[in-house]
Amino acid sequence: MIPSPSMIPEPRPNTRAHPYRGMSMQEVDIPLTEDAILGYLDGREVYRRTDFLALRGREGITMVEVRKASTEPLFSPVVDARLMSGPEDTAWVEDPKVDVGNATALARVAVPGALATVVLGRFEHVNFIYRPQPIAVRVTEVVPPEPAKLFAQATQAVEFDEDLPPVDLQLDVVSVEDIAAAHPSAEYLLPCRGSGADLGEGSGVAYLDTRPADRKDWLLIGCERSLQFHRHFYGDEPERVDLCPRARVLAGAAGDAGNGNSEDRTLTKCCLMERGLEVTDHTAVVPWGANLDEVREGLRKLLL
Repeated sequence: MIPSPSMIPEPRPNTRAHPYRGMSMQEVDIPLTEDAILGYLDGREVYRRTDFLALRGREGITMVEVRKASTEPLFSPVVDARLMSGPEDTAWVEDPKVDVGNATALARVAVPGALATVVLGRFEHVNFIYRPQPIAVRVTEVVPPEPAKLFAQATQAVEFDEDLPPVDLQLDVVSVEDIAAAHPSAEYLLPCRGSGADLGEGSGVAYLDTRPADRKDWLLIGCERSLQFHRHFYGDEPERVDLCPRARVLAGAAGDAGNGNSEDRTLTKCCLMERGLEVTDHTAVVPWGANLDEVREGLRKLLL
């Protein structure tokens, strides 16, 4: 007999079948009331990998979480069940573009106001998400070039990593052009030509990676590594404005300490790192030339 009340705890926000084979979609010909559903499921066999049932009847769809007597045989009887959402607060979405194994994709199409959204997505696969609450991750990156590379990499990682919870990536821009506008100079020195920054008319722009032959009275917009290069090339240190995204994050963390924002998660980069990953509190730092695996691991350290 299914116990009353259920011993299954209330599901947490962002609950989904993971992997999605843990959910079974079934057509039923019963009233979609709690009593009728529990009576229908009491002792009913389900596949050993099934943890959630979407029951669709004339009144709509309900979501139910179940426990089985055993996970050893191929099928096992239900010994406990909890109604997660009834037909009045379960939504149905059909979108062949949605990867239903991906939590962020599920959250993106979830119907506002519904407790659970069941999604028929790519390859006719089905999954659900319960009370989606995407987790904000700030991505602090220097632009140009645009689009911001680290943000693009993080987006790519989130779109294919099925272990991550739903993520809300938020771009925090360190703009070379804004820095230059706030610090007018007749001559600027930027770290590399690849930035493509437009600093407007009337100012000269040189690029440190080309090792200009003439040392000018320029303003270096660059990080600590750029300063080290300049010291090696010219034997001195120019006037400088730091554009390091990691320094920006650290300064923001210090400012947020008294404002209740110290739990914010941030992904950023640092050119002083050659390879690997550094994680401190709620910040993950990858190298300036990070590959996709390093970015993905940074997100996993922040979120899992």
